[in-house]
Amino acid sequence: MDGQPAAEIGQTIDIHRIAEMIPHRYPFLLVDRLVDVIPGERAIGIKNVTANEPFFQGHFPGRPVMPGVLIVEAMAQTAAVIVVAALGEKAEGKLVYFMTIDNARFRKPVGPGDQLRLHCRKERQRGNVWKFSGEAKVDEVVVADATYTAMIMDS
Repeated sequence: MDGQPAAEIGQTIDIHRIAEMIPHRYPFLLVDRLVDVIPGERAIGIKNVTANEPFFQGHFPGRPVMPGVLIVEAMAQTAAVIVVAALGEKAEGKLVYFMTIDNARFRKPVGPGDQLRLHCRKERQRGNVWKFSGEAKVDEVVVADATYTAMIMDS
């Protein structure tokens, strides 16, 4: 199957398959599922934000808010799965490193009980460098957005 797409168009990718595709693990695996996947083009990542998230202990006691940088990281993990879905098994487990994060905006706080829907779309790709735009939404309201560039490399 080497070289075959890791996902069919419009497919859902569950947490078990995500763990095969990217190297992130708890507590830093920030995507629970991908839906509406078009390999190499776009997908929607889903992160169910729970009260048990380790970052809520200190961010902030009495008013838990998901750190914006982790929302951007969740977008990037969604993008990494999009890349691996396009490249197939030969790309599984490779590392995807941020190169740039541009125009990041944080519009509303995200807290326990929210479901983040991470709308990520490829803007362009040259060699092993991919540029994406992402919007994070809760209940169809944009809570954060950014554009980012990443490079896929052997681990």
